[in-house]
Amino acid sequence: MAQFVVRQLEEDVKARLKRRAEHRGRSLEAEVREILRSAAMEEARPIARLGSRIAARFQRVGLASDLPELRGQNPRPAGLGK
Repeated sequence: MAQFVVRQLEEDVKARLKRRAEHRGRSLEAEVREILRSAAMEEARPIARLGSRIAARFQRVGLASDLPELRGQNPRPAGLGK
């Protein structure tokens, strides 16, 4: 297994990591390992494009019909009911 040393880590960062580890019932070292594993796995996952993320966020809203596609149309100001 690999080992490395983190130099010049601020004391407040170390204290927050230690509190986080205690909250999760882990040692500081185990918590840091888990954080590093998670960060490495995120890099391997494909990042969803903006449209897909928006669609996923509003998936439960349940629109009755599809929204019209706006490609090729000139932008126009929103009507704010003046």
